Amino acid sequence: MSDYQTIRTVGAGARTAAYDEGLRTHMNRVYGQMSVAMLITAGVAWAVGTSDQLVAAIFMSPLKWVVMLAPLVMVFAFGAVLNRLSAAAAQLYFYVYSALMGLSLAFIFAVYTQTSIASTFLATAAAFAGLSIYGYTTKRDLSALGGFLMMGVIGLIVASLINIFLASSAVAFAISFIGVLLFAGLTAYDTQAIKSMYLAHAQSGDTEWLGKSSIMGALQLYLDFINMFMFLLQFMGNNRE
Repeated sequence: MSDYQTIRTVGAGARTAAYDEGLRTHMNRVYGQMSVAMLITAGVAWAVGTSDQLVAAIFMSPLKWVVMLAPLVMVFAFGAVLNRLSAAAAQLYFYVYSALMGLSLAFIFAVYTQTSIASTFLATAAAFAGLSIYGYTTKRDLSALGGFLMMGVIGLIVASLINIFLASSAVAFAISFIGVLLFAGLTAYDTQAIKSMYLAHAQSGDTEWLGKSSIMGALQLYLDFINMFMFLLQFMGNNRE
């Protein structure tokens, strides 16, 4: 009997070790793909945004609406096409999306100094790292926050659209402050959700699904980072003279 208990304990320990190793590999893949996408976005934004001719050609013409709306269309379409794409195709889709996002964000180099953009990026990276580590390691169940945070994001979008017509600096300040808090919360929530999703499906052995899951997780964290960065830039960005 004692031998059986020992075998069962050893077997459970081996399974736990395998899960832990698989989870680490999965999360490294998520962060790796997110990092590549961030580099693509930053590279495209810098290359275009530091060229006055390109900024004028894109953002001072009707082309700006194509550039601004294309990433939005792609991110909404991603969920619909994901099941029809291979993991490799989904990854390419994500990287193309990140390049278009960089193009749409290029205008920040025409508005803010490069020093303030860099300092805001570093501050965002530090905050993101801390929040994501918290989401990964905490024993607290954050799933109850999901609905609240998404409702907050929807409210934020509506308020932003209304403020286009109001043009209120006070409302803009409030939107930026709330936006930072919401996407800080979403960073921790999404990290835990990615971890939980892997643990729920780890036994399936479906490497194709796990590959797509890592790309979707990378996209979620990428969007959290980008949005937190843009809202922080409202506070930390210094306008070009």
